[in-house]
Amino acid sequence: MSRKRPLLVDSVDTWRSDHAVSKSKIPQRVNDGRETEPDRPVHQNFQRFPNERDSVQVGIDARGFLFGPLLAQRLGIGFAPIRKKGKLPGPTISVSYTLEYAKAEAEMQEDALSAGQKVLIIDDLLATGGTLQAAYKLVKQQQAEVLACLVVIELKDLNGADKLKPTTVFSLVQY
Repeated sequence: MSRKRPLLVDSVDTWRSDHAVSKSKIPQRVNDGRETEPDRPVHQNFQRFPNERDSVQVGIDARGFLFGPLLAQRLGIGFAPIRKKGKLPGPTISVSYTLEYAKAEAEMQEDALSAGQKVLIIDDLLATGGTLQAAYKLVKQQQAEVLACLVVIELKDLNGADKLKPTTVFSLVQY
């Protein structure tokens, strides 16, 4: 007979612009969904951003889709995807950008954002900054305001964050 027990996971509990990483046990859920610790996950660091119903989390194809919707749900805001050209239904807007090794095009549904909405952009990796800069341009095309960019990993030596200035870039891990 197997016994159910809570799954404990070590995780980073804050996104910080100064890149100091704080490790702790994140609030865990036992198998029936009850929380075993006070609810203090990653999103608590974004309490300073406006918690308005018209704020939106934008995630970049495809790993931004893993983190973006979860963080958006915790912040109580919407989520909008940015994908490679030809992957989204309906009318879209697009922007071309240069990767380290090729050219690419990203797009977003033209009605995903409204003028004046406040946006957090999330992705897994910041290298040279081309993809995040393209996402930034798509958000600006819709006359929305980018509050910050959030990445899990930042490759500092490639200076990708410089392409996004003056927008703040938060990263969990730097190499």
